[in-house]
Amino acid sequence: MTFPALNDTALDQLFRQARTVHAFKDVPVSDDTLRQLYDLLKWGPTAFNAQPARYVFVKSPEAKAKLLPALMPGNVPQVQSAAVTVIVAQDSRFHEHLPTQFPVYDAKPLFDANPALTEATAMRNSSMQGAYVILAARALGLDSGAMSGFDPQAVNAAFFPDGRFKANFLINLGVADPAGVMPRGPRLAFEESAQIL
Repeated sequence: MTFPALNDTALDQLFRQARTVHAFKDVPVSDDTLRQLYDLLKWGPTAFNAQPARYVFVKSPEAKAKLLPALMPGNVPQVQSAAVTVIVAQDSRFHEHLPTQFPVYDAKPLFDANPALTEATAMRNSSMQGAYVILAARALGLDSGAMSGFDPQAVNAAFFPDGRFKANFLINLGVADPAGVMPRGPRLAFEESAQIL
């Protein structure tokens, strides 16, 4: 299936003008918007259609209070100001869903017998799915800021005590406060980071 290239407005919104945000306005994000966000990001590709990412949308004061102690001190204000903080986690037993999610081939035994492959697949693909969260948020007119400055073990203990899910990274969502948008950093040129063989 082929689609025409997106116009410049869409490309600006998704990539060229979109920014990582470090502070947010006091504007709520509705549960309906979070469901719309998921309904977009779920279509992003993953290996074997495995979809190992699991998402916790931290919105309530009680949930934020559980998350704040796990953060590096410099990241606390970002989470406090964000309407929502998404814990992007990986499901260590994602392969249990493969018979229904990837029916064209019996891939489940590959992971049943190989914990190292399971861990690597879960980390790689849940990371990709976290990137889809960012793009879906931008597509819906939200701002975002991904964060890795936190103690994963503390997040796991607070939110995933049974050990099945493991925190990968966090993404703050909301409406940007201009004071929390830093000057854009430079990007490597094509010749510095890519090659065509």
